[in-house]
Amino acid sequence: MPDLQSYPPSLPALMVEEAVRAALLEDLGRAGDITTNATIAPDMTAKAVIASREVGTIAGLPLAEAAFATIGRGLRFGAHAADGDAVEPGAVVATVTGNARAILSAERVALNFLMMLSGIASHTARFASAIAHTHAKVCDTRKTVPGQRTFAKYAVRCGGGSNHRFGLDDAVLIKDNHIAVSGGVAEAVRNARAHVGHTVTVEIEVDTLDQLRSALPAGPDIVLLDNMTPDLLRHAVAINRSHNGGKVRLEASGGVDLDTVAAIAETGVDYISTSKITMAAPTLDLGLDVVLDRD
Repeated sequence: MPDLQSYPPSLPALMVEEAVRAALLEDLGRAGDITTNATIAPDMTAKAVIASREVGTIAGLPLAEAAFATIGRGLRFGAHAADGDAVEPGAVVATVTGNARAILSAERVALNFLMMLSGIASHTARFASAIAHTHAKVCDTRKTVPGQRTFAKYAVRCGGGSNHRFGLDDAVLIKDNHIAVSGGVAEAVRNARAHVGHTVTVEIEVDTLDQLRSALPAGPDIVLLDNMTPDLLRHAVAINRSHNGGKVRLEASGGVDLDTVAAIAETGVDYISTSKITMAAPTLDLGLDVVLDRD
């Protein structure tokens, strides 16, 4: 079987433009950058260097570039890394040349996007590295900053992780409250199958092995094993294999952190979902330093 080509993650240009424009409007307010306009001559030019101050993985360069492009005045942005690249302290990520006022006015918006998304990519890469010896994949969740989900999920992919559903409309995930109202595990799966089209993935969350045994005959695509210990997860993998040869994919969630993720992956589950990679990721320390252009 030939290897499948994996293309790098990408962001919709219109979404980038809208987010960057909104961020610049928020920062510039009604009067613009009054500090820069009061201290920098209008025709002054400069070169800015964006560099990493720590080890990490880069994500968000398209947003940083768009911030400088949107501010105007013909700034030239040069990327010295690509999203998904690992960097060391001191590594130059990008340079910006042109009008000094424009560079300084766009600096914070560009760095905010770049530091936040690089932080998510870097944290995801730590999780992915911890389970690289297994076949499991680390996945994000819908626990993201409102309005920033697409960018956070993009950063997860830059860090070597996988995306769970983007919203309530692109996959079925039957959780405990759905089960309680619908009347049971099997009933919930059958109802979902009858409601959605054949292209929609149906996943159900279970808390016990008995619920897993009830779910499998109903034919879900994925079963989420919620807050189970590694021992229970191993039993769940064995039950799945004995039922249908392991055709249903298993996802573990709950209690996942860098100290536990390897043990969870080693149980044989296919996916490990955690909000830690998006909601608990520290930003990557990146800095912008300006050098005056005297040429």
